[in-house]
Amino acid sequence: MDNTIPKSVQPLTKKDFESDQMVKWCPGCGDHAILKSVEKVFPELGYKKENYVVVSGIGCSSRFPYYMNTYGIHGIHGRAAPIATGVKLANPDLSVWVITGDGDSMAIGGNHFIHTVRRNVDLNILLFNNQIYGLTKGQYSPTTPLGKITKTSPQGTIEHPFNPGELVIGSRGTFFARAVDMNPKLLTSILFEAARHDGTSVVEILQNCVIYNDKTHQLITSKETKHDNQLVVEHGKPMIFGKNNEKGLYLNSQNKIEIVKIGENGINEEDLMVHDMHDPDPTVHLKLANLAPPEFPAVLGVIRSSKSATYDDMLEEQIETAREESDIKTMDDLLNSGDTWEM
Repeated sequence: MDNTIPKSVQPLTKKDFESDQMVKWCPGCGDHAILKSVEKVFPELGYKKENYVVVSGIGCSSRFPYYMNTYGIHGIHGRAAPIATGVKLANPDLSVWVITGDGDSMAIGGNHFIHTVRRNVDLNILLFNNQIYGLTKGQYSPTTPLGKITKTSPQGTIEHPFNPGELVIGSRGTFFARAVDMNPKLLTSILFEAARHDGTSVVEILQNCVIYNDKTHQLITSKETKHDNQLVVEHGKPMIFGKNNEKGLYLNSQNKIEIVKIGENGINEEDLMVHDMHDPDPTVHLKLANLAPPEFPAVLGVIRSSKSATYDDMLEEQIETAREESDIKTMDDLLNSGDTWEM
């Protein structure tokens, strides 16, 4: 957690962050649950209310700044990350949160997204992934599954989708987590971890669009199938899943992940993979981020949280060094530092 951000003297509550604006998302949209989770997290982080900034691009998710009683910027399509970068660099004492969708961040905003992650600016990026363009009425997005029939792919999309986790880790990301909109308890705990991380944190939230892509994540979220199709990782604990916690992930001699049943073929709980989210080597984190149903469970929780120097800290160091080494301390010094003429 950034200890330079001023703390609130008076305890804040969820109500302090609730906006008076009418929330205009569709009834049943997963965005409602995400909003409630953020409203819960902000007061518990303890920063002054005026030190939060919420920045968004364009899309259904990008209405978010209107629904939070904080400072906010509703930016332009795909440009939330560079706007947020400017905000953070101009005032490091701000807790800056970026709200974006799978189209906003990885289509028109793809270049900004990967370079923000690469630079490791101290931002918190919440990526709402409903695998569709919702605001513009149902076109396929960069995360839409291959073969999906949409308004712009009537015969099925022939584009291979992005995996956000793979993109983040491949961009040298230091923090990646995955949550679902239907589990606010898990989402809330992940948001705390994201806020504590010094650097760019990316939280992919598997979110349902009830109008244009309903039940796109149902294998992972429905009561009937979720136990076999999701695995929540915790640092230092074995990777176990299943309705009765009878299954686990095992790394075989070929360095490939297998699903095993605990107690069968001589494999016990101590033989399973143990999660190390702080490992600087991203190899296992990348493997976990790429697991997906129906062959494997989707991995939820904090997959990667590794320490690395941040862009904003290094920039501050350069500025401080320049101040110490330069003879120019004021505007008068600058104006009188060279030849001058009177006009």
